[in-house]
Amino acid sequence: MKSLLIDSMFFGAVISLTAYGIGLFLKKKFKLAVLNPLLIASLCVIAVLLLLNVEYKHYYESAKYISYLLTPATVCLAVPLYQQLELLKKNLKAIAGGITAGVLSSLLGVFLLAKLFSLTHEQYVTLLPKSITTAIGMGISAELGGIETITVAVIIVTGILGNMTAEFICKLCRIQEPVAKGLAIGTASHAIGTTKAMELGEIEGAMSSLAIAVAGLLTVLCASVFANLI
Repeated sequence: MKSLLIDSMFFGAVISLTAYGIGLFLKKKFKLAVLNPLLIASLCVIAVLLLLNVEYKHYYESAKYISYLLTPATVCLAVPLYQQLELLKKNLKAIAGGITAGVLSSLLGVFLLAKLFSLTHEQYVTLLPKSITTAIGMGISAELGGIETITVAVIIVTGILGNMTAEFICKLCRIQEPVAKGLAIGTASHAIGTTKAMELGEIEGAMSSLAIAVAGLLTVLCASVFANLI
């Protein structure tokens, strides 16, 4: 049975999509922030792999085809941004300042935590791209000498936490401006957080989509500088 699953080219994809479907069902039924579909899917996949004693490398071989859709899916986020192009032009300076502040806060936060917990250089650079999309973060991690697989996990966890807490934090901090909400969510929690921004409104979704791209580029430029600090 195990060898049949390992040799199947569809095992990983079927398990992943089924687990995500379960997550979506639970989210719609109970409407709780903690029941994030991606979080539920991750837990379900982990449970199945442990139960069947299937190694991650065998699972990934049949699940990697889903990840090919990651880049085009990210590019599609440009559509709502185009629809809000005039709003972007009117708030250009504020948007540029907000995203820059968000990126620097993320990198500085990782630096301070690395100092606090005495992380090695490898561990430190692994965490630096935590707030940008996986497609860009993996490249930065590899170039700086980090551990790509851990970088992916950290990026996903960051996104899930952002998705789960974004609305609550905005209310707690009394952030009511749609542009500010979108920029904060996209800069802090990339594409996964952007799904929450789109739920909040069209403007929030568009600004969050913009933040993903700009924050990714700024992180590419700034990460190499921060990497030399430890």
